[in-house]
Amino acid sequence: MQRVGLIGDPVAHSRSPEMQNAAFEELGIDARYELWPTPADGLPARIALLRSPDVLGANVTIPHKLTVMSLLDEIAPSAETVGAVNTIVKRAGRLIGHNTDADGLAAALREIGWDAPEQAMVLGAGGAARAALVALHQLGTRAIRVLARDSASAERLAAAMSRHMTGVSLLWGDLYTEDLTLWQRMLARTEIVINATPLGMAPDDPLPLSDAALDRIPAGTLVMDLVTHDTPLLAAARARQLPALNGLPMLLHQGAL
Repeated sequence: MQRVGLIGDPVAHSRSPEMQNAAFEELGIDARYELWPTPADGLPARIALLRSPDVLGANVTIPHKLTVMSLLDEIAPSAETVGAVNTIVKRAGRLIGHNTDADGLAAALREIGWDAPEQAMVLGAGGAARAALVALHQLGTRAIRVLARDSASAERLAAAMSRHMTGVSLLWGDLYTEDLTLWQRMLARTEIVINATPLGMAPDDPLPLSDAALDRIPAGTLVMDLVTHDTPLLAAARARQLPALNGLPMLLHQGAL
């Protein structure tokens, strides 16, 4: 039997084995999808194990989507554009990094009819945020504001992604600013807010947005959390009568790819 696994830290929460093993069974593929919890210092050894004859490849999740790139033999255009890898395929002994997150997110938003937001806000500055920016670009979004706990990280991300996103206005800022007038201005015409931070994975995580900021999200704005279960952020959005979506549809579409 061949093996495929999910590399990350943590991974116990993942729905990927349930989904992918059902697909293997349906298609008659003699393979098994496993969870491979991997701390940062164990990543090189884990990637080396992918070269074993019984391993087909792997998925990669936080916090390794960026750091794994230097350990691979080749980076496919999809991962080059996003600047992060979530899928590793072995071809003729070579490990090739791909990214299906951006296309999966774009497909999930098209599926619910949210396919052309003019303005958006992305929370976070890691691999998931990069994928969210590319997905929004695919959907034709014209202006995106990136907010992170460290505004310098948000600025670096916006600068790095601007070369791949011609025609998009990329702004950045501090996720934890207490300037309510600034929040009012930033959110005034925002049509979708995407949480691409890990906040929400654990039930006791703080909200990625303050209550004061949430109160300034315009009516009708979609609040999406890339975490695959309902989170305190989504509960707070629904309490304000805002449409809310978790990351499970994105997981489905990126997993199919």
